[in-house]
Amino acid sequence: MAQREPTILLTDDQIAFYHEHGYLSIPAITTPEEVERLCDVYDRLFASRAGREKGDQFDLAGTDEEGKEASLPQILGPSQYAPELLDTQLRINADAMVKQLLGPEAGVGGDHAIFKPPFHGAETPWHQDEAYWDPKWLYNSLSIWVPFQPATLENGCLWFVPGSHRMEVLPHHSINHDPRIHGLEVEGADVSGAVACPLPAGGATFHHNRTLHYAGPNHSDIPRRAYIMGAGAPGKPYPGERRFPWNELKQTAREARAQTKS
Repeated sequence: MAQREPTILLTDDQIAFYHEHGYLSIPAITTPEEVERLCDVYDRLFASRAGREKGDQFDLAGTDEEGKEASLPQILGPSQYAPELLDTQLRINADAMVKQLLGPEAGVGGDHAIFKPPFHGAETPWHQDEAYWDPKWLYNSLSIWVPFQPATLENGCLWFVPGSHRMEVLPHHSINHDPRIHGLEVEGADVSGAVACPLPAGGATFHHNRTLHYAGPNHSDIPRRAYIMGAGAPGKPYPGERRFPWNELKQTAREARAQTKS
């Protein structure tokens, strides 16, 4: 990665807002010129079905059958297929902001991308990110969600429940209770106080690994492109025992492809 300095940092008020509410929205995390370039990279990855054979590209909200159009395509680790995603001002700024929020030992790690096709891109149900992860660990992590076009109520911007980061991980299940579907949805959570966070292209939201969040379907005539970076400080062993049975029950085509290629 080129050695460049961050060009955008968080204010003290923004840092305080994140810690109080478990999320933060900012209008810009990089330049419009870089967003335009990264949008081209993003579209190329999805058009070429990058990572499909390895199980890294799949339908997050469907059964991921061959020959069936995905309603919510996702790529895990897109930077392994497009290394130019690692050499960006976006990543430099994000890493600096993560250190402001979580401390100097924290940093940006992996990435993924979620694409909502125009007119029919599916909703991303209410969930907590930690519900997907290894229950044996206690995390101090967040996600940075960056749209490469305006994110609106019509095309599927993020919504958050303020303060929900203070909760434990709530029960989840596979979407529609179908273990063939990778995506999760939370059970019985109160989301009545949810706040929508529309963003311009190149804006960003930050949210804690336990913050309840949601993105609506894409009813617009343009694709909704979201690039997400994971970040955090080193985790610690979880004090006690816990299990996430919703993950143990999964039998997805994505996992089958990943095992075949491993």
